[in-house]
Amino acid sequence: MKLLMKFLTGLAERARFYPPRMDERRLKVFITSCLRQRDVLNRLALKHGSPLYVLDERRLRAQAGKFRSVFEERLPGAGIFFAVKSNNMPEITRIMVNEGLGLDVSSGAELAQACEAGAKEIFFSGPGKTDAELTAAMGEADRVTVLMDSFGELRRLDRLTRRHRRTVRAGVRLNTDPRGLWRKFGIPLSSLTRFFQEAFDAPFVELAGLQFHTSWNLSPFAQTAFISRLGKVLRDLPANMLGQMAFLDIGGGFWPEQGEWLRAAGTPFGQFMKLLFRGRPDVSSRFCLESRLIDAFAQEIAASLKASLPKALNCRICLEPGRWLCHEAVHLLITVVDVKADDLVITDAGTNAVGWERFEQDYFPVINLTRPGVEEHPCAVLGSLCTPHDVWSYSYHGTTIRQGDLLLIPTQGAYTYSLRQNFIKPLPNVAIMDDEMSLDWKMIV
Repeated sequence: MKLLMKFLTGLAERARFYPPRMDERRLKVFITSCLRQRDVLNRLALKHGSPLYVLDERRLRAQAGKFRSVFEERLPGAGIFFAVKSNNMPEITRIMVNEGLGLDVSSGAELAQACEAGAKEIFFSGPGKTDAELTAAMGEADRVTVLMDSFGELRRLDRLTRRHRRTVRAGVRLNTDPRGLWRKFGIPLSSLTRFFQEAFDAPFVELAGLQFHTSWNLSPFAQTAFISRLGKVLRDLPANMLGQMAFLDIGGGFWPEQGEWLRAAGTPFGQFMKLLFRGRPDVSSRFCLESRLIDAFAQEIAASLKASLPKALNCRICLEPGRWLCHEAVHLLITVVDVKADDLVITDAGTNAVGWERFEQDYFPVINLTRPGVEEHPCAVLGSLCTPHDVWSYSYHGTTIRQGDLLLIPTQGAYTYSLRQNFIKPLPNVAIMDDEMSLDWKMIV
């Protein structure tokens, strides 16, 4: 059986059914950079307890500054809107506003949080906005742009604005993929002219721009491809409609420069092998999908906009980064509470702290800060929830592992804190690093 699994895996790699395997030297450099800050992290755990979310404020501000400068260099006047859904920690929202970013929100709750943080510019996106949410947006019309998702939403916004006699600035989301579940977002490009015509009859809805979004962008390809398609439609748009466009929001989905780290179960062929060899999952293989540098995104997107958009169009380009900004800025500390075997330990935190069974598919190292080392040992590092899917890792890095050891799971800033859930165990507290404590992630890439 093992020989058959090895043969099929080797065949899949040669046929490129698997993504490239992770560079283990690069992983060791990453772990070494984490271990340099073990004293700081130990002090935070002693002060604030475990489990603990650790927010690296300096890293977050640096990411915001880098993203803004890279895009503003190539797209002067670009608007940067942090996607709150990627991490709705109130402190992160406040920092993003202090850094001069706008906020992209997708619900009434996020809208209230953005307003409380003092955001000067807010994009309200997402499908299925309720009348109550649209009314709340009207109440903040001086700083909120409603990104309408459908003809139905336009009609409801028209009805509400007529009732309250309140003008609302708006945009419309364009669908980038009419297949499968992505159909739920936006209107087809072919319906854009009809949407403008209907918006003309809504006296209090000021249609001022367009938005689109492609997700999981390891490269700018999907974004530039849609910009090319959009340009062809805009060239045929009547001049009065084109003249209304004050902004074009190209969304977010920028993948962090660290790349996407996966276990075998996070790949299509790995899922097939899991079904074929039930009870014998591959938990040791690791893969890395490389991501382009943010400079390349900015360069190629700017070039595509220049080449594709009509010369008569003079509008502000906006972007909605989320994951790229916060991924490296939040880390998770957990503590071993029970050593059940040499290869099985239980921690004080459950995966309700990240909201889903992330670590069965995604790979992140678990690093023992109490007994540090870069060497890796097979061990099921599990949480304390009453479910077998409460998995942190199938190994740890360190010399050994004992009850009471403090473990680090780094770079957990995106789509973890926002997805946390009140399930069985309490949620971690939050600690914020000051400038003296900030982690040095220069060696991540």
